[in-house]
Amino acid sequence: MNVSHLLRLYEQGETDFTGVDLSGVDLTGVILIGVNLSRSNLTGANLTRSFLSRVKFNGANLHRANLSFAKMNEAKLVEAELTKANLNGTFLVKAKLPGVQLSGASLAGANLRGASLPNSNLCGANLQFANLRGANLTGSDLRYTNLNGVRLSGAKLFGTRLTDVNLQNAYMNGVNLSRLDLNGVNLSNARLCGSNLTGTNLIRANLSSAKLLGSQLENADLRGANLENACLSYADLNGSKLSGANFRNADLREAKLLGVEVKEANFCEAILPLSFRLYLDLENFCCLTLSQSQV
Repeated sequence: MNVSHLLRLYEQGETDFTGVDLSGVDLTGVILIGVNLSRSNLTGANLTRSFLSRVKFNGANLHRANLSFAKMNEAKLVEAELTKANLNGTFLVKAKLPGVQLSGASLAGANLRGASLPNSNLCGANLQFANLRGANLTGSDLRYTNLNGVRLSGAKLFGTRLTDVNLQNAYMNGVNLSRLDLNGVNLSNARLCGSNLTGTNLIRANLSSAKLLGSQLENADLRGANLENACLSYADLNGSKLSGANFRNADLREAKLLGVEVKEANFCEAILPLSFRLYLDLENFCCLTLSQSQV
């Protein structure tokens, strides 16, 4: 189907375009509100800055399609194929994308607030500075994704795969990351205040300059992690594994540290609770600093 035929039918009130072949077409800036493009072929199509609110793309093939800056709020893309698609700056607020294929896609600056993406494949995608507040990513594959500066507050991440992701500068206050595998993940300068990291695998993770004020880290595995300059005041680290971790210049005032493992951990210049400082063997830990309130 060519573009002129499609638009003529739409102007006449037609909204069902199920299964049409629109591969490679140029639909830049087109307005198609509430139409059904399920199971359609839009491979390589150009939909830049198009208005596609409430459009159904269920099972559609949008491989390498350009949807940058398109308005797709409340669109339905159930199990759609969007591998290597361009969705930079796309507006997908409250969109439904369960089971969607977005591996290698670029969603830099996209707005996915409140979107539903359970069991989706975003492996290797670029989500830099994307808005995923309140999004449902339960069971999704986000391995090797770029999440630098992403907003994830209120997002659901139960069972999400986050191996080798970049979460530098991410906004994750209050997020539940309990028992996830974040081995070696870059969380430097991330905002994690009040987050739940109970039992989380953070071995060799980079949490330098991260904000973890009041976070739950009970029984977390932080062996070999870098927490230099991190803020952990009022955090609960009871039972956590801290062996070989770097807490240089970290702020741990009023933190809970009962039953922690600290072999070869570095607390140089760290602000520590008095009780924990007394617990440490000062022959093995140097340059410890107390907060003024504890002197």
